Amino acid sequence: MTDVRNLIIIGSGPAGYTAGLYAGRAMLNPIIFAGFSSGGQLMLTSDIENFPGYPQGIGGPEMMMELRSQASKFGCDIIDKNVDSVDLSERPFKVTVGNEVHLANSLIVTTGAEAIWLDAENEPTHKGRGISTCATCDGAFFRDKEVMVVGGGDSAMEEATFLTKFCNKVTIVHRREGLRASQIMIDRAKQNPKIAWKLNSKVKSWLGSEGSFEGAILLDTKTGAEEDISCDGAFIAIGHKPITDFLGGQVEMDQEGYILWKENSMTSVPGVFAGGDVVDTRYRQAITAAGMGCMAAIDAERWLEDNEH
Repeated sequence: MTDVRNLIIIGSGPAGYTAGLYAGRAMLNPIIFAGFSSGGQLMLTSDIENFPGYPQGIGGPEMMMELRSQASKFGCDIIDKNVDSVDLSERPFKVTVGNEVHLANSLIVTTGAEAIWLDAENEPTHKGRGISTCATCDGAFFRDKEVMVVGGGDSAMEEATFLTKFCNKVTIVHRREGLRASQIMIDRAKQNPKIAWKLNSKVKSWLGSEGSFEGAILLDTKTGAEEDISCDGAFIAIGHKPITDFLGGQVEMDQEGYILWKENSMTSVPGVFAGGDVVDTRYRQAITAAGMGCMAAIDAERWLEDNEH
């Protein structure tokens, strides 16, 4: 056991570091457990052009290091360890990290959501360097290029349609003939002359060397035949998984595991707040995550004041 902190922030990324920045400036003396993979999904993003204040763009890892440095400047203790579990049954809350138990009067959860990857051959080589999981983030980098979108749900149809604003051709790859997307989204994609289709197909392997993405080998799920498809980039749109298992179901979530807000940014447990992609199923942008981190820190500060902490 350790001394009771006013606030512990679980998770990093734009939400966690922004929450730490605001909480530090409010003299809450917060700890951020940033995780072993601190910085979140932006650590896999090579260039960010749509975050305000960076007219020339900035690399994802570089932005995260700047946010981390700013949070640290205002008094955040940042520890690159994963939280194993929490106990929200009584106050102070207990946060277990390895063999240590840390106590806090309030918590902010900013653990984010992991994009679900295909785990096809050579995928790690091209993550963030040819293969993306966010068309809104990276679509503009493929202007006048040909790209592939993997998936059959609404997200895949939406991303493919969005990408046609920039790309000469978008090929949707899906492992079955039937699509999970709503009919209106399917119709919109099928009516778009820039969208081509590769159904009953799955990605066996990604082509190209490090720093040079060239396309994919597709496997026909009915015949087993293989086909090389050339393209300049690929977008995987088969879903996200929120990182909430460590909470043990102690806060209210939706059926997919995303944390639900009950009052402003507070969860169903008073004193526990959340922000970023662990809450957000719609926008999933760095700027919205940072905004939610700000909201959670302000809400936590006011809650602590109201409860005489």
